[in-house]
Amino acid sequence: MMHFHEEVSSVQNPKVKQVVRWRDRPDRDDSQVVLAEGYRALVRALAGGYRMDEVFVCPEFFPGQEHEEALLEQLRAQGAKLIRVAPAAFTKMAYRDRPEGLLGVGPQLHRTLADLTLSQCPLLLIAEQIEKPGNLGTMMRSSDAVKVDALVLCDSKTDLYNPNVVRASTGNLFTLPVAEATTAETIPWLKSHGIRILATSPHVDTLYTQVNLAEPVAVVVGAEQYGLTRPWLEQADLVVRLPMLGEADSLNVATATAVMLYEALRQRLVAGVVKDPGRVPESADC
Repeated sequence: MMHFHEEVSSVQNPKVKQVVRWRDRPDRDDSQVVLAEGYRALVRALAGGYRMDEVFVCPEFFPGQEHEEALLEQLRAQGAKLIRVAPAAFTKMAYRDRPEGLLGVGPQLHRTLADLTLSQCPLLLIAEQIEKPGNLGTMMRSSDAVKVDALVLCDSKTDLYNPNVVRASTGNLFTLPVAEATTAETIPWLKSHGIRILATSPHVDTLYTQVNLAEPVAVVVGAEQYGLTRPWLEQADLVVRLPMLGEADSLNVATATAVMLYEALRQRLVAGVVKDPGRVPESADC
């Protein structure tokens, strides 16, 4: 049986109103908090060693019961305060269309380039001026899948802790090293670490499969509408294109990112830089 620190029943409760206010970035940033809703987001937070301060719980919305209770016990052991919330109040707090009865609140963490730890043959994703939270979250999910050393957000136009970033990343925001920097800081940092810069452009002959990605490399992608800015294209060590055989002249930035990262992973598997751990269990969600 679960034990709670507090119970909330009214939609007018101050805690409910505060969580609703945190949907807006200025309020989140003022309080320096992030909202993580759903079972998977909290599992990933736990796996990444990220500590939730509070977890709002509505068992009536649980898809199951056994897994949620085990997770809550782990979160409690980690120091989270568990608060039981009535269905009507939780519905008001939730930002998902189909609430799962779990919503965590924790601190925002901000890393710089100096905070990153690189492997001997690093693979990084550099995302410049990405605007859409859904794209950023999906790029995080791809980055986690190929286990990049880090994702660097350059001159970001997206709130890293937007609830839609958390949702689209399926909680990988909490397991992926993410740094925030400017383009002016990042280019010399990459050069000083011997990491080659790989940019994409439709105006070159070299295909993305024709360059060596089994070496230290940073895949750089740009804003949805305008692509990479001139400094990245001018400083790139490698510029490649993705073949486009239809009428469209480009892919969605999150899709293009996944294609590039998986080509890097393919080459690294062949070269023995990384090893495939084997197939995932049948019950895992893909």
